[in-house]
Amino acid sequence: MKGRGALSNPVGRFEHANLEAVYDGWYTEAEPESVPTTLEPDKARGIITTNDSPDIPFEQSINPYRGCSHGCIYCYARPSHAYMGLSSGLDFETRLFYKADAGKVLEQELARPGYVCKPITIGANTDPYQPDERQMKVTRGILEVLTRARHPVSLITKSALILRDLDLLTDLAKDQLVTVAVSITTLNNETKRVMEPRAASPEARLRAVRELNEAGVPTGVMVAPVVPAITDHEMEAILEAASGAGARWAAYVLLRLPYEIKDLFREWLAQHFPDRAAHVMSLINDMRGGRDNDPNFGSRMRGTGPIAELLRNRFKIACRRLDLHSGGRQIAAPTHLFRPPMVEGSQFRLDF
Repeated sequence: MKGRGALSNPVGRFEHANLEAVYDGWYTEAEPESVPTTLEPDKARGIITTNDSPDIPFEQSINPYRGCSHGCIYCYARPSHAYMGLSSGLDFETRLFYKADAGKVLEQELARPGYVCKPITIGANTDPYQPDERQMKVTRGILEVLTRARHPVSLITKSALILRDLDLLTDLAKDQLVTVAVSITTLNNETKRVMEPRAASPEARLRAVRELNEAGVPTGVMVAPVVPAITDHEMEAILEAASGAGARWAAYVLLRLPYEIKDLFREWLAQHFPDRAAHVMSLINDMRGGRDNDPNFGSRMRGTGPIAELLRNRFKIACRRLDLHSGGRQIAAPTHLFRPPMVEGSQFRLDF
């Protein structure tokens, strides 16, 4: 499909029935060249989610959207659509959900007497600055609440649209309450086109890194994911470009293929890289203990084995040469400035 990453729409893993089209010799309609995007409200009671994963440097996160029209074929969030009875394939890219009344719900959560201020990461699952954010402004509404409450926040994106919210980000940066991670997978526009069809160009992402840092917003780069035999050779070049754009730190993540993604990725490989598809999967298996995916804490982000070790060494050496901090993604941590929002029905806090 034009402008889409997935090539199919397989049934979700929790579904008990599967429909398969069979040609019976009668008239069949021509398949469409594209699939339109739909956007529906997701009326969740809460907006802050928590995790205790040792591989992730934060405890609280907010995802303004379910699904992502960037269409990155490798996205580890794709399987989450199965919980809604939808496919991790084209459904994930075209049937999107946004957090309705996100700002209001967030204010209510922050105002609860028992709320403990801890850094919040926005965009850990799907991109908070995907194309529809330009009109919906869900992410901006969340940032406005966090800015008024002086709540520490970190953002992850691969979109230059984040520059729209520079006024809020610079305000937070004055008190060291914000950090940004820009994900750059490749510097090759053709590779980007087939792998991340509706994401920003590499040049636009580097521009975002430069303008954010120049405005005083601490910004780093995530080389994520590293795809063996397709993008891994670009690691040093991406880090050099990031350093040139003023990035303050860098991190990387090896390609992950949980649940339905492994089949979607194999299908994509056969279509776009048939000459090396078997080699790519062989390298992935070598770094994942002979499997397509390693779900274990401690190894799932970096892989194991000699090839994974080579990637780690290359990354460390390049960061050292470019004077980039490589100790992991930085998170805005100050919590002492937090001011709970005053919402209707909330109680005053008496601090003595």
